[in-house]
Amino acid sequence: MAKINIDVHHVTRVEGHGNIKVRANDGTIEEVQWQVPEAPRFFEAMVRGRSFEDIQTIVSRICGICSVTHSLAAIKAVEDALDLEVSEQTDMLRILMHYGEQLESHSLHVGYLVAPDLLGQKSVVPLAASHPDVVKTIIKIHRLGNEWMELIGGRMTHPVTIKPGGFSKLPTEKELRELKKRLENIVGDLHTLAEVVLSLADKLPAFERDTEYIALKQNGLYTFYHGNIASTDTPKIVDIHQFESVANEYVTPHSTAKWTKWHRESYAVGALARFNVNGELLMPEAQKTAAKFGLNKGNCNPFMNNVAQVVECVQIVEHSLVLLDKLLGKGIVAEVPKAAPKAGEGVGCVEAPRGILFHRYAFNNQGECIRANICIPTNQNHANIQKDFEAFVPKILDRGQDQVRLLLEMLVRSYDPCISCSTHYLDVEFV
Repeated sequence: MAKINIDVHHVTRVEGHGNIKVRANDGTIEEVQWQVPEAPRFFEAMVRGRSFEDIQTIVSRICGICSVTHSLAAIKAVEDALDLEVSEQTDMLRILMHYGEQLESHSLHVGYLVAPDLLGQKSVVPLAASHPDVVKTIIKIHRLGNEWMELIGGRMTHPVTIKPGGFSKLPTEKELRELKKRLENIVGDLHTLAEVVLSLADKLPAFERDTEYIALKQNGLYTFYHGNIASTDTPKIVDIHQFESVANEYVTPHSTAKWTKWHRESYAVGALARFNVNGELLMPEAQKTAAKFGLNKGNCNPFMNNVAQVVECVQIVEHSLVLLDKLLGKGIVAEVPKAAPKAGEGVGCVEAPRGILFHRYAFNNQGECIRANICIPTNQNHANIQKDFEAFVPKILDRGQDQVRLLLEMLVRSYDPCISCSTHYLDVEFV
């Protein structure tokens, strides 16, 4: 077996930078390492001394893909610290806006980043010629997610309408009725997307590695927004205010990003984690979609995270139609958000498209931030990627350089690492 020496600097399609190092000689693996050399971004330092009113605006800039998610985690933490309760209307509108981002992000990842691998292309661009109907369907779904966020958040990225205690501007009932009509019309396109992925599912590697999965859990609902912390390794539910005891962040010599672990050496977050924690709570159409793929709770193939994203797209639209019916049945009531500064500390937690996200802020009597802690999903997946590499590489060494390259690219992409800072594909070079 040939000698392999992989030394990839700045793996792309992730937020920031990551490296892959693999050394093997005659089938003996000498080194397998997932490195994170990204420079610190200092968002926790940026918010110190800033008013509680500014926090959401600042931290939404952590990510251009997940700006709504960061905004909502931040605003929930601020409101928790200030003892602010929001109305049911505000809560439902925020969940709807969050769903818009989930749909936008999932369709982007599955359609633009994963589909080319499954269809034997280097990017989505050639698919426009070879599979025009598929690309048009993906664009339609992705566009709806963007315009959905713009309707409620004021613009497609970095929302401007979210305020402590509510919204600065509310959508009209006419706008929500139009959104409902568009969601009803997109259901068929989601089934088309599912059928396309299903027809290509045999190209997803049959690689499994048992690991711990962590996600929010809320009684009676497949949740993205409310709840506390659940794990597939224990029946114990942990309050989100104790998230540091779950994440247990630590530093590794080859990473500038912190890694995490709970009951094992690593855990996974994201769509597959949410499914493994909450799969029995999917709504009927989402359940049918999962059944088509044979996706069952307990699945530990990281590549099936992409299938779980397709299932979640159906769930998102299905539940959004229920929420819209509730909002339109009651009518939109004008609200003026009110918030006053006070000393306190709060935590906000939501599910980003790529996993559970935690924000913690403390404020002084003037409402100025004195302390912050943010734990991002991608960081929580780093150790699990490393463990996947260690288990996966020995299984594929004999497949040739091109195939090994593709499979390593697909493994990294299966986690849906954030692409806000980089839009290129993983380039593995064998030297």
